[in-house]
Amino acid sequence: MESASQSTPLRPHPGTISPTVTSTSSISPRDENNIVDHFVMSSIRVLVVEDFAPFRDFIRSTLGKRPDLEIICEVADGLEAVQQAALLKPDLILLDIGLPTLNGIDAAREIRKLAPESKILFVSQESSGDVLQEAFDLGAWGYVAKARSATDLPLAVEAVISEKCFAGLPRT
Repeated sequence: MESASQSTPLRPHPGTISPTVTSTSSISPRDENNIVDHFVMSSIRVLVVEDFAPFRDFIRSTLGKRPDLEIICEVADGLEAVQQAALLKPDLILLDIGLPTLNGIDAAREIRKLAPESKILFVSQESSGDVLQEAFDLGAWGYVAKARSATDLPLAVEAVISEKCFAGLPRT
């Protein structure tokens, strides 16, 4: 049993400041657990893969409204996406399909091997049924049509981080 004046180091997500909670007689064990849970809860680490800079800015702005999301890296091509996914092991990857050097489908195929725990959410103009089927066959958690991203992107992100699939297809 810890003494009342002993500090308990917490283990937040790597790369964040490590806070310390000091137990005192004025904090009940239940309250202390709530404080610990608050600090231990880490943000969801996101890799954004989009070659069109204005749309990348839109994604950053949209995700920035959620304090639980942290964009850890932004890249503009598929090969870089694979490299950064392998290195950073993000929780969530927002991935365009039409990318230079390596398209998003092929990038996703490689990412699945190197960062299998990362959830992939495609955000693309591509709406071919065959491509969408291939994306989901590769293990994608969702798809958002860029034309509907203003409304669908926040919904898709929420669904995927809640471990639900999302398919926001363009209206015809």
